[in-house]
Amino acid sequence: MIRVVLPPHLRTLARVDGEVELDVAAPVTQRSLLDALETRYPMLRGTMRDHVTQLRRPLVRFFACGEDVSHELPDAPLPGAISKGSEPFLVIGAIAGG
Repeated sequence: MIRVVLPPHLRTLARVDGEVELDVAAPVTQRSLLDALETRYPMLRGTMRDHVTQLRRPLVRFFACGEDVSHELPDAPLPGAISKGSEPFLVIGAIAGG
């Protein structure tokens, strides 16, 4: 099971508490993980990725094993610790302002 930690506003939208657990077929990539997340929680579609282009939204960041993987290719395999569920995949809302 893949563990995903969502920011509070997305947990509220998806009506979940704490971590989300997903079954994702190998190889586990950002795209496959987000596809599975949006399939299970359709209300999250368009919140992390653009509806049309499927590109990450500018104020959203993805972290795997303490590394910012936001700019990695969507089909690049995620670390084994994410695939095994020993480490969570983090979705973080970036903070902007002056």
